[in-house]
Parts: sequence; structure tokens; C-alpha cells
Amino acid sequence: QVQLVESGGGSVQAGGSLRLSCAASGYTGSYTSTYTMGWFRQGPGKERKGVATIDSDGNTEYADSVKGRFTISKDNGKNTLYLQMSNLKVEDSDMYYCAAGSGFTAFQALHIGGLESGMEYWGTGTRVTISS
Repeated sequence: QVQLVESGGGSVQAGGSLRLSCAASGYTGSYTSTYTMGWFRQGPGKERKGVATIDSDGNTEYADSVKGRFTISKDNGKNTLYLQMSNLKVEDSDMYYCAAGSGFTAFQALHIGGLESGMEYWGTGTRVTISS
């Protein structure tokens, strides 16, 4: 069974940086080169929103709020997804989830991947807290 495990969250001051990682296991072959993958965020009582996504060809999409500050990337050999977060703002604070799905473009995954019928596989999340 495929498992996605996030790491790298933590607490930093505004203006700082964090790098999230998502390791995929339980899959034979290159998971990250097969599925569209992405990072999503969710706050208490709020819907899950796309932050950044990347498809099997390496095409990327970003939420407007993170463009120019966050970079999504993947290492197919390590079956690992990354999110480099720079110039962090207080409003970036949230739980961040790694997800994977088939049949999505990066654009589709960003906008509908967080819905109930969206991405198929989800990690358990990592918390990001930004202080002023």
C-alpha cells in the first residue's frame, strides 16, 4: 500500500525558509514520475487548498499567494517530493499535506485536487508555524 510521509515542518519567523519533503513508499517503480503530486494546506474547519502541484512531466502550478516564494520539485530516483518555502509570511501558517493522484494535470490538481473526489493518496500532514 502506498504511503506518503511528510517532514520538514516547524516554526520559523516571518521572512525565514522551510523545506518540506514527502517520501513515497510501498510502490514498485518511480511513484513521483507516475502520479501528479502536490502540496495542499488546510486550517481548522477550512477546506483543503492547493499550494503547489507538479505532474509526471514536471509541469508545475502554484497558488497566487505563493508564486515567487515557493518552489515545488521532485526527485524521481528517491520517490520524494519537495516544497521549498522562502520569504515565509504569518499567513502561510497551516497544516501542509502531500498528495498524489492519477489523471490530473498540474492545473487540475491545484484547483480540484483537494476536493473529496480529488487526489487519491494523502500524507498525514506536517505543521508550519510562522511567527511575526
